[in-house]
Amino acid sequence: MAHRGGAQHPDLLGLENTAEAFSHATRLGYRYLETDVHATRDGVLVAFHDEVLDRVTDRTGRIESLTSAQLAEALIGGRHAVPRFAELLADLPDARFNVDLKSESAVRPLADLLRSTGAEDRVCVGAFSLPRIRSFRRLTGGRVATAAAPAEVARVVAGLPCRGPAVLQVPHRRGRVRVVTPRLVRRAHAARMHVHVWTVDDPAEMAELLDLGVDGLITDRTDLLREVLEQRGSWS
Repeated sequence: MAHRGGAQHPDLLGLENTAEAFSHATRLGYRYLETDVHATRDGVLVAFHDEVLDRVTDRTGRIESLTSAQLAEALIGGRHAVPRFAELLADLPDARFNVDLKSESAVRPLADLLRSTGAEDRVCVGAFSLPRIRSFRRLTGGRVATAAAPAEVARVVAGLPCRGPAVLQVPHRRGRVRVVTPRLVRRAHAARMHVHVWTVDDPAEMAELLDLGVDGLITDRTDLLREVLEQRGSWS
C-alpha cells in the first residue's frame, strides 16, 4: 500500500499526498493507496496529513480554518495543489484507498462523499480516535470497511472480542516492544480481521512481516516493496 502515495520514493521527495504521488504509485502497479483527510471550513475533504499547511506547502494556517478557495492557493513542492479527495476518487477509478480520518470535522463529509459517489466499497477508513471511528461507523451503517482504533487493537492483543473493525493496522514495533507477533496475526485472522503494518520501508523487515503472514504492508518506499514482492513472486 502506497503511504501518502509513496512519500519517500526517490522521485517523489517533498510531494507526499499529491495527485502526482498517487498517479505515480498507480503507474508502478499499486492498486491500494493510503492517504489522510481533513475538511476545510466549508466542508470540502482534502488529502493532507498535517493539521496545518506549514510543513509541506508554501502557505501557513490550519486546514479547518480555511475555505477550499483559500486552500487552493497553497502549493506542495512549489507546483502541486492540495488534492480534493473527491478528485482522487474520480481520477483514479481503479484504485482502492485506505483513509486516515484526521479530524472530527471530516467524519460526516467523508461519509456523505462515499455515499454520493458510490465509493463505499473502495475504501477502508481508520482513525486514532475511537469515538471518531465509531461516529463514522454509525453514519455509514457498516457499509464501509474500517480499521481498529488503538483501544480496539488492545482488545485483540489481549484476546478479547472486538466487533466493528475489519482490519488491524499497527506498527511492527512500539519502541522496544514488538507489536506484530505470530500470536497477534493468528488472533486477528481467527477474528476474521486482516493485519496491515505501517510504515515499513526496509526490505528485510518487509520480508520478515510477509513471512509472518500479514495481509498488507504500508510503505513510503513503493519501489522497494515492489522489488521484494517481485522477488517472492507475489507482485501482480
